[in-house]
Amino acid sequence: MSPGLSALRHGAFLRTGLLVSLCAALLAVPQPAAGAEASARSTEPPFTQQVLFKATPDQGYRCFRIPAVVRTVKGTLLAFAEGRVRDCGDAGDIDIVVRRSSDGGRTWGPLRVVSEGGGDTHGNPQPVVDERTGRILLAQTFNTGRADGKSCESPCDRTPHLQYSDDDGESWSPPRDLSSQIRPPDWNSWYATGPGHGLQLRHGRHGGRLVLGVNGETWRDGRNTRNHAALAISDDGGRNWRLGARDSHRHSDEGAFRQKPQEMSLHERRDGSVLASARETEGTDLGHRATAVARGGGEFFTTPFRALPGLYTPQVQGSVLSSGGTDRLLLSAPADPDRRRTMTIRSSYDEGATWEGVDRGRTVTTDWSGYSDMVRASGERIGLLYEGGPVDARDEIRFAAFTEDWLGPRRGPDPVTADRAPHAGDAAVLGGAQQVPGHHGNALAFDGRDDAVRLPLRRGLPLGERDFAARLWFRYTAGTGEQPLLWMGGVGTAQPQVRLVADPTGGRITAAVTARQVPAPSTTAQVSTASAYNDGRWHRVELRREDGQLRLTVDSESVSAPDVPGSVSVTSPFGVHLGQKVDSRAHFTGALDEVRVTSGGRSVLDIPLESVGSPRGR
Repeated sequence: MSPGLSALRHGAFLRTGLLVSLCAALLAVPQPAAGAEASARSTEPPFTQQVLFKATPDQGYRCFRIPAVVRTVKGTLLAFAEGRVRDCGDAGDIDIVVRRSSDGGRTWGPLRVVSEGGGDTHGNPQPVVDERTGRILLAQTFNTGRADGKSCESPCDRTPHLQYSDDDGESWSPPRDLSSQIRPPDWNSWYATGPGHGLQLRHGRHGGRLVLGVNGETWRDGRNTRNHAALAISDDGGRNWRLGARDSHRHSDEGAFRQKPQEMSLHERRDGSVLASARETEGTDLGHRATAVARGGGEFFTTPFRALPGLYTPQVQGSVLSSGGTDRLLLSAPADPDRRRTMTIRSSYDEGATWEGVDRGRTVTTDWSGYSDMVRASGERIGLLYEGGPVDARDEIRFAAFTEDWLGPRRGPDPVTADRAPHAGDAAVLGGAQQVPGHHGNALAFDGRDDAVRLPLRRGLPLGERDFAARLWFRYTAGTGEQPLLWMGGVGTAQPQVRLVADPTGGRITAAVTARQVPAPSTTAQVSTASAYNDGRWHRVELRREDGQLRLTVDSESVSAPDVPGSVSVTSPFGVHLGQKVDSRAHFTGALDEVRVTSGGRSVLDIPLESVGSPRGR
């Protein structure tokens, strides 16, 4: 064992033979003088980034995952992660490890083991700081480890545990089991603590209360019959805990959950209520994130969790944090609705009731990216600890630090174009799309870079299992690339969706419907023309789903194929875009006119694209 890594007090020891190969010159930089530190801050760029955890052969770990970070009362940053010994599996030999920074995240001390699995899984770190006493508490989840890389058998033998540190994270108490306090008898399978930081309330008569987000399950007859999202609360500095707010969802007889919120990140609003922002996992409601508000100091949820279909993320944990001096609330999460990539910071100006779209967020990386946590790193800088990598989101864990100036100011409203369907609002015109002469009157031209028309979500837009007809006029000359004309629903090979795409490389126009009958997997029906129609002339295209057939017609050419059963708008994030793929990875270069979708004799959307103007009432 390296002499500079002393055994941790109270039984949490470093793994025998663990070699910390990080360069001492990088890890043990002396604390700068106050004047030098202020000077360094004044010259720092608005965004910095470094790798904190990366597996190497001589480290004793094959993978690092599940980041969590807090700032202590002394200003020290503690960055936690799971150190996975054999592989990246969720149920192997896993330790909880930490690195410390005393200068706002500029430099970091060596890796230390906080909770050693010893062949079992010690994971899902969820730290919270009691600012009254300085004690740092670390909730976590234990289960029997596996050596085969597979997941824990269901129901898993997980249990919640807690450690604490009274010396600013230098040493830690032995873990103690919290099952008797926060795991009710009917929760016969514990799911998770956090992950990500917990919360200490600041406002009202419950000020000082500690709050954690936790999840449990109820298993019966070999299946998960109920999912439980809850808040665990403590009024005595973490010595005793109990469950407060709970939201339980039943597994339907058809084999699905309507909602399945997990892995909550918490934020205290100005009125003392607690916003719980959760990963939505496998529920039939649209969207991959869900939210609920707890009152009474976290004692009860005011309503069940509701999904946020227009907040594009994959199924992944995320983090929320106040930006500090303004009314801006931040969300860190990948922005690709289908895959874990493109870590992005998005903003809310109404304490999480609504969130800005991907186009208004600030991209941290276009790499693969996964779980994340945020912290107030120093006076003006926010810290982001996140999984990322050029090949896999599990390649490494990075620490980024940025200012609110780097995020940019709040953007004004986008220009709009009218949607004449009943009860519809205007559609946003993004990227500066321009009016041009159309097939009849005006049309809208898209530059292939960032132009699009995006519809706000409303009740009538998701088509479900219904038959429909989608029609529009298009004109383009592009010879390569994916050229999206109309996209409704999710994205990727498995998410329910309707898409109409020009494919000049393949010499065709393609229409596809991906539908799902839960709990069965999605299936896709696709039809394509024999021409790309990229001659610069106006062409009329219609996609019709009717009587078990999918028919695509461009001018006088018509092709059809058997339809697939199920809903084209279930489980996944939901967007309606003209000239843009839902994941923003393809844009149309050309012009569109008179976009209409009807179903059951009713207009679902009717966008003539005749004019672009300012939002009404602005």
